[in-house]
Amino acid sequence: MSNTLLIGAVAYDPKVITIWDGFQKWFAAHGFDLDYILYSNYERQVAGQFAGHYHVAWNSPLAWLQTERIAARVGRQVEALAMRDTDCDLTSVIVVRSDSSIDSIEALRGKTVAVGASDSPQASLIPLIHLAEAGLEPGKDFTVRPFDVLVGKHGDHIGGERDAAKALIEGTVDAACMIDGNHLLFSKEGTLSSGSTRILAQTDEYDHCNFTVLDGPLEDTIMRFRELLLSMSYDDPTVRSLLDLEGLKVWKPGRTEKYALLARAIDRFGTVDAFVTKLSKQCA
Repeated sequence: MSNTLLIGAVAYDPKVITIWDGFQKWFAAHGFDLDYILYSNYERQVAGQFAGHYHVAWNSPLAWLQTERIAARVGRQVEALAMRDTDCDLTSVIVVRSDSSIDSIEALRGKTVAVGASDSPQASLIPLIHLAEAGLEPGKDFTVRPFDVLVGKHGDHIGGERDAAKALIEGTVDAACMIDGNHLLFSKEGTLSSGSTRILAQTDEYDHCNFTVLDGPLEDTIMRFRELLLSMSYDDPTVRSLLDLEGLKVWKPGRTEKYALLARAIDRFGTVDAFVTKLSKQCA
């Protein structure tokens, strides 16, 4: 067990167990001993990594920034090992009803904007920083109505976004925020009927999840994990269904430059300040 690489992941959906059980078997078939620990929320997962409970975190973008900032305060090194192809170059949209008179961001002044969970990068923090940097301060220039479904899971589920979309159609809010892919999904599934909405604004691009590692033991083992991960092929029938469940076609090397937009959001709104300060003191 001393050479077992432990992954930390958040159980945002029952399929997470299927995914990691399958990955565990795939890695075993390639001579690599992998196991995983599931957490109920990202804050506990981040704390667990600094406590040494596991080696590699499957992190949300917000959890990545939490880890990066705590590491900087306590003198640790942190690296983004890998990410999905579908984690790259995403955007969020601010949507209004097709028959709405709202035709600009400025026209949202005095209106009500629905967002997903308050800790969701894609359905709350990033759209809100887009509006703030365009001149409308959330909570001051317009009312923010959050749909706080499963706070702590950083919007990995889409319940909050779907509820925001429903509120838009019901007419209880004037606009709704969501990741662009979910705008398409909600239209396809019927939550947003065809032609019922239009995109008012679209954010700059950002990246999503990554595998995060801190400096420490098992460096060679971690690099072997990364090598095997990047070698996974969608053409391999033994792993294709797992990649589909995890929402990717190929794993890519990690990068961090496109977390800048989310970093500006949490700086402006103070989203992680208390958590980062508290855990940094505990780790000092």
